[in-house]
Parts: sequence; C-alpha cells; structure tokens
Amino acid sequence: MIKDFLKNLFNRKNTNDLSNHKIPAGWYLTVSDLHEELRSGKRIQFGESELTWAREYERSLIPENYRFPRKGDLYQAKFDQEIDYITDWSAPYSGGGKAKIYVGEKFWVHTNPSDKKPIGAYLIPVNYKDLEERIIPFDDRTAFKYNGYYFYVRTNLINENFILDKTGFQKEKYI
Repeated sequence: MIKDFLKNLFNRKNTNDLSNHKIPAGWYLTVSDLHEELRSGKRIQFGESELTWAREYERSLIPENYRFPRKGDLYQAKFDQEIDYITDWSAPYSGGGKAKIYVGEKFWVHTNPSDKKPIGAYLIPVNYKDLEERIIPFDDRTAFKYNGYYFYVRTNLINENFILDKTGFQKEKYI
C-alpha cells in the first residue's frame, strides 16, 4: 500500500516544457510566496503560467555551484534540524508537520526528479520505520487511511543542510 503510493508519486512525469516559459520582467515570487498569497487572501487562485514563473524564478536563485538532486543520491544530515514532512492519505488530501531530524540521519532520492534542474526533491529516510514512529503521531500512523510519509526538500537546503554521502544508492525494501 505505502510502496505503491510512493511508486506512483515519484514516477509522475512533468508535462511542462519549461524551456518555452520566460519569467516576466519584475517577477519575484516563489512557489511558497504564491501559496502564502492564497492563505492570506491576497489572491484567490493562480494559474499554471504563474506557477511556472515561480519555479523558474526559484531555480534562478540556486547558486551555479550547487548540485541538483538525482535518483539514487544518498544524503546525510549535517546537523540537527527541523524539516517539514508530508503525510499521504487514501483520501483527497495530504497532511504533514515538522520533524526534528538528527545529525547523521540518512535520506535518499528514490526516483529522478521531473526536471533536469529541480528546485527540490522528495526524500525517503533510510530508517523509514524508526523515523515514522518518532515523528508521525500515533493516531495518524495507525489510522485506516494513513498511507505513509515523505519529505520534500528544496535544492538549496539539500546543498546547505545535507552532505551527499553517495550516488547510485538503492534500497529495495525501505518500508
């Protein structure tokens, strides 16, 4: 059940050809900024073009010397930190929260990100079950519709807060 969800999530194809989209002059919003404007009521929606511009703008903020995450990358936390996790449910919504991860904990990129230069990547912890018991509330992880969890980490944070431990990592049974 969880493995099927992760397989479907991470094997989605990006149908947007970003090479044909130019950021309008004066555009400075990130994807997070667009979502914050929705939450605050400043806007009631945004379109695919705005989302594409936000991704392109965000990509332009990634330093040239930063490495973009790829399938099989194994990362190790440089220090104790708090990061967001996302929970999946067999329902039309997701949840999540903040997780404290510790120095040395390892995470891997299960599949290739949908872009050559992704603004972030989905990470799976190597010690999936142990971390799940520590960060996911008991009521959530034992709920009938609970279908697992994962992390989405921006490329900037991956480069700043994690060490690339190895490439080509595979773990057949992670759940």
